[in-house]
Amino acid sequence: MRALFAATLLLVSALGNAQGLTAGSAGNNPFASVSNEPEFLPVEEAYKLEVDLQENGEVRLYWQVADAYYLYQHRFDFTLADDEGPIETRVQLPTALERTDEYFGEVRVYYNEVDITLTPARAARQAQLEVTSQGCADAGLCYPPRKQVFTLDFVSDAVVESAAAPRGTVSTAAPVATASAGTLLYMLLLAFAGGTILNLMPCVFPILSLKVLSFARSSDHDRHVHGWLYAGGVVASFVLVASILIALQQAGNAIGWGFQLQTPGFVIALAYLFVAMGLSLSGVVEIGGSVMNVGSGLADKQGKSGSFFTGVLAVIVASPCTAPFMGTALGFAVTQPAIIALAVFAALGAGMAAPLLLLSYSQLARTLLPKPGRWMESLKQFLAFPLYATAIWLLWVAGRQTGIDTMAVAMAGALVLAMGLWAWGHSHWHKVVTVICVALAISLGSWRGPGDGEAGSQLTPGTVAWSPAGLRELRGLGNPVFVDVTADWCITCIANEQAVLFTDEMTAAFAEHGVVYMVADWTNYDPEIADFIAEHGRNGIPLYLMYPAEPGKAPIILPQILTSATVLEALQAVSIKNVALTGNL
Repeated sequence: MRALFAATLLLVSALGNAQGLTAGSAGNNPFASVSNEPEFLPVEEAYKLEVDLQENGEVRLYWQVADAYYLYQHRFDFTLADDEGPIETRVQLPTALERTDEYFGEVRVYYNEVDITLTPARAARQAQLEVTSQGCADAGLCYPPRKQVFTLDFVSDAVVESAAAPRGTVSTAAPVATASAGTLLYMLLLAFAGGTILNLMPCVFPILSLKVLSFARSSDHDRHVHGWLYAGGVVASFVLVASILIALQQAGNAIGWGFQLQTPGFVIALAYLFVAMGLSLSGVVEIGGSVMNVGSGLADKQGKSGSFFTGVLAVIVASPCTAPFMGTALGFAVTQPAIIALAVFAALGAGMAAPLLLLSYSQLARTLLPKPGRWMESLKQFLAFPLYATAIWLLWVAGRQTGIDTMAVAMAGALVLAMGLWAWGHSHWHKVVTVICVALAISLGSWRGPGDGEAGSQLTPGTVAWSPAGLRELRGLGNPVFVDVTADWCITCIANEQAVLFTDEMTAAFAEHGVVYMVADWTNYDPEIADFIAEHGRNGIPLYLMYPAEPGKAPIILPQILTSATVLEALQAVSIKNVALTGNL
């Protein structure tokens, strides 16, 4: 059975490698998308500070801020001291622009320039001024706090920068922002909560059900061991995904959560894996003992390996889903040093593993589980059908990405794979047939039609395609705009669209309030959409933005799980009728 299990993993690996990880690459160059990445200014060029001494003893600080960069008002800090000790100062701050920030919440920021006046409480001949500031770029990068030290001579009016932050170009691989201990703890809790909710998503629940089913015939010790092995598989997989994300982003690729589903080869391979799992549960081929842990082999080595692999599998199938709180936590993670990002992903995995781990220790849960019997075999066979449905959906996604010809050939590959698994175990020559069928399935899954990469979602009536220029033009004309960043492989996106956004009631509400509905389709990789997502502090989709008619105002970021009330409230807030009423007043 191990050989068949290895063949299945080989199938997944080969198909994933056939397409490559960088869906946004041009030709055969995996780093072709690097040229599309924004180039960020060194911090001293983005924020140029001049310090002047006034005749009345005040100190003027004037920043020239580069276009599309801004400074946080609340991150300014000023310390003035001389030989006698600290000098109290009164700070006069100019009016700032209000903005909703992913990391600091409701904040005020400065674009273009900042003019601040410091009034010392007492006179001094010479003093040292420490100035701390922090800013970000609209394109998605946040600089660490910058401290500058100036020596002030109030007699000669001379100002000398005696200690400055190290010069040089900041890394463009990933945004950088500092986080306090409280912020980090809050984000870890959000990640844990998001991971816990992932268990309720349709892409994860069937896998979790299979694991719970295995507990019915387990002793306390077995449940504890396999619960921890499952948790280890989940956490290790999330950390591995985080490591890949960090490595690819540092190589210049703008990617996010679910990036692998933008690769048709990976999508097809995942569909094949679900077909193999479904056939196992249906009894066509006996690979359940080593992969799914269903049956009496929980205490042996294969069963333990299977528990770990089930955790890995749960993370793989969770990638099309985004739970509440995940977006904020993942957006925060990619702005942090690698060790903090890995901690956030580990917390996400811990949250996802927690319910089943608690179940393995719960005395109440053990009493609620029905006694083992023939019902377990029936339930196991029934759970095969959600896996078949998931495989169909994945093949549909591949068809939307690459065209109907690729989808048809991939379905033929799934049929050949099913025949090969059916042939397994009958005799030695049938195993040869299985190997041939698996090789043929790999070949069929790797084939691409002439329109590869040109397929994609068709726009729903009443919506327009998103583009940076289109969004700027609409906002310049005074139109409120709703941007829906979605993808065919995003289950959460599809659920929101079918249940809320594309209903007749909501379509009428958009028209009534004069809000343009823009769709940014990320089914296939698009570096502009990737940058747009990063600009708003996110690392995955769905992303919903409600832009007011006023061009200078920041958008309202809606939650990832939508309700009609939430969207209607946001529509009311940006309604063009409100703008007209305000203008009349």
